[in-house]
Order: sequence, then C-alpha cells, then structure tokens
Amino acid sequence: MKKIYEKWTGREVNRDLFRDLLTLATPIMIYAPIYFIWFIALEKHTFSHYSIIHTRVDDLIPFNEIFVIPYYMWFLYVSVTLLFLLFSFDVEDYYKNFFFLAAGMTVFLVVSTLFPNMHLLRPAVFPRDNVFTSLVGIIYSRDTSTNLWPSIHVYNSIGTMIAIHRSKRFNRVGKVISDFIGISIILSTLFIKQHSVYDVITAFIMAIIFYIVFYHTTILEGFCVRQEARVAVRYN
Repeated sequence: MKKIYEKWTGREVNRDLFRDLLTLATPIMIYAPIYFIWFIALEKHTFSHYSIIHTRVDDLIPFNEIFVIPYYMWFLYVSVTLLFLLFSFDVEDYYKNFFFLAAGMTVFLVVSTLFPNMHLLRPAVFPRDNVFTSLVGIIYSRDTSTNLWPSIHVYNSIGTMIAIHRSKRFNRVGKVISDFIGISIILSTLFIKQHSVYDVITAFIMAIIFYIVFYHTTILEGFCVRQEARVAVRYN
C-alpha cells in the first residue's frame, strides 16, 4: 500500500509528507468549525419572520422516498472527493475545489442570516411506510425546514462534478459515474421535499458565478503556484 501511494503521489511517505498534508488540510480545519458553529446557531435560532419559498413547479413534483439514498450519498460524495484531491497532492484541483465550496457555503450562511427563509413542502403524513420514509423522517427531525436558499446540497454537488471533470485522476467512466451521482443528489432534494425548485435554480446560478471566478480567472493562480512550490509537486 505504501509503494502504491508513493507511486500515485510521486511523494515518499515520511515526516515531510505528513507535514505537507497538514499544510494542505489547514483551510479545511479552519473553515469547517466556523461553518458548523454558524449553521447550528442558525438552526437553533428562531427568527421573528421567515420568507416562504415556493414555486408552482414544486406542487407538480411528487414525493418519492427512494431518492433519500442519493440525498445521503451527498455527505460522502463531496467530502471524499475533496479529501481524495488533498491526499493525491493535486494541489491546484484541491484548492480550487475547496474555495469553490467554501465561497458558496459562506454565501448561504450570510443569506440565511440576513434573509431568514423556509418552505412548507414536506408532506404532513408519508404516503408509505417503509425503510426509506424512515430515513427521510430522520432527516426531517434533524434538519429544520428553514435556511434552505440556495441549496448547498445542489451547489456542492455541482462543485464536486466540476472538480472531478477537471481532475486528471479520473477517467471517462469515473466522470460519468460522478455525474450520475451528482445529478441524482440534485434531483433528490426535490423529490424528498427538502428544497424548492427556486433553491435549486439559485444554486446553479451561484455555481456558474463561482465557477467563472475560481476556474476561469487568475484569482487563485498565484496562490496555487506558491502552495505547489511548498510541497514540491505540480501536475501539468
């Protein structure tokens, strides 16, 4: 396993490697606690007024509990991809993915703080009683129907699909599988009534904006070059 990893990364497994991994992981270790503390505070706080998010299309989308499977897959899909890029020492891909995710998540927190929002899409009674509706019930009990706009499930899934498509570590089959998972997650937010179509559309708009910012400008180029020099690796 050690030999495979060394061949994979072009790095010898030693103290310097672990030091460099820690350096690369520092932004995650700083941002993750900030995000979760802020998000939990929003979830526990009751605002005096919430804007109701709803579109007519939402009423045409049936509840389907089977989509809870890709909804849960989101947690692994996003985090494992980011960590994969980190441990692969794909410095530029890793940082662009991280800053893309962090930028959108921060916008979400600011919007939720300044413009409290909620929806009334969840079914009062599940149409069926099975293991999948039980899993949806767990989500409903732990995640309130507030602070939904734009959908981070959708936004981060788009960001992960982008990162995988741009990575040289994934072949065509891997990218197709990634797209299938990502699209399934996006659809799941609608079919288990966690998000409105409005949340999904605005997440796409935000993703387009930050895709241009982080992938089609030079805003991160100097930073990535410096970080690559620090860990002495660059993939061309």
